[in-house]
Amino acid sequence: MKIFKTQKQFTNYLKTLNNLELKVGLVPTMGALHQGHISLINQSKDICDITVASIFVNPTQFNNPEDLIKYPKSIEQDITMLEKAGCDILFNPETEEVYADDNETWNYNIGELDSLLEGEFRQGHYLGVTQIVYKLLSWAKPNFAFFGQKDYQQYLVIKKMVNDFNLDVDIIACPIIREADGLAMSSRNMRLNADEHQKALIINKSLKFLKANFDKLKLSELMKEAKTFFNDISGVELEYLKICKQNSLQEITKDKDKSNAIALIACYVGQTRLIDNMMLS
Repeated sequence: MKIFKTQKQFTNYLKTLNNLELKVGLVPTMGALHQGHISLINQSKDICDITVASIFVNPTQFNNPEDLIKYPKSIEQDITMLEKAGCDILFNPETEEVYADDNETWNYNIGELDSLLEGEFRQGHYLGVTQIVYKLLSWAKPNFAFFGQKDYQQYLVIKKMVNDFNLDVDIIACPIIREADGLAMSSRNMRLNADEHQKALIINKSLKFLKANFDKLKLSELMKEAKTFFNDISGVELEYLKICKQNSLQEITKDKDKSNAIALIACYVGQTRLIDNMMLS
């Protein structure tokens, strides 16, 4: 696996591959890799000739400075995992390489997706996400880019950005990979202690309840029952639990609109914020 730290070296090498007309797949990450990330690498390898991963903890997408400081880093382990998975190229720049200009601005208008769910609770988050993903897509010029469904809203935001800027890349959403006990794999999971990990399982249990009863209960009763899962669990604070349209994330409030639905959730377990989702129809 070739490793590049500078944008110039990275783009110059990829230009040589473009001349060979090879299909390139990009897997953007912030490191602290787990099998969910590796599943994206595997998806890329299935349909692309060259698989590129990036590891960069992007400061512009953190609305909480403490969260940025606490974000787990394990670059040596990450490199080992990528090599074992057969990744071809790793782009691992320093912050100064990505944001050389301290006064750089990014004024992309995300639209309604920026004010819903994650956008409501993490203001400015998706502006930072689109800023870094636009850079990575511009530099790597991949044919495909792979993102996990766990960050489903992020997937929709990036799809919209690619369409708005008319970028020549297909954005692929890959299935959520879960631990054996049902917890969605996340780099943040390593911040959970054993007790918190057990408490976090309520996230998947509530989503499975919603899926199992989606066609059986009225929406009002369904949501009321699902939220009771979080009653009286110390150290767990539900931020949102909603059923929305898959293509727009507009909340579904009427039983007659129960189609193309997805349930999305965010909660704090201790000091760690976790998100998850599940397709209901």
